[in-house]
Amino acid sequence: MNFVSEIKRRKIESFEAFMRRVKKAWQQSGKVLQVRKIQFYAPGKSRNMRRKSALHRLAMAEKIDYLRKIGRLPDEMNKLKK
Repeated sequence: MNFVSEIKRRKIESFEAFMRRVKKAWQQSGKVLQVRKIQFYAPGKSRNMRRKSALHRLAMAEKIDYLRKIGRLPDEMNKLKK
């Protein structure tokens, strides 16, 4: 996707007029809408990252269960898990 504009400033044109012309061209071309649409897009995690995250969650769950069984888990964690 190419967001570079090919608009050049005229010799006697003020900067404000140039910017108005550029913004109008962007608006008409739909570039502003496209950029706003993808501005906060976060691509999904890869398969390996999902797998790694799942394995980490399982390991932490096992660790918490073990600590709960031996009575070493802090009270606040016991309240959250129940």
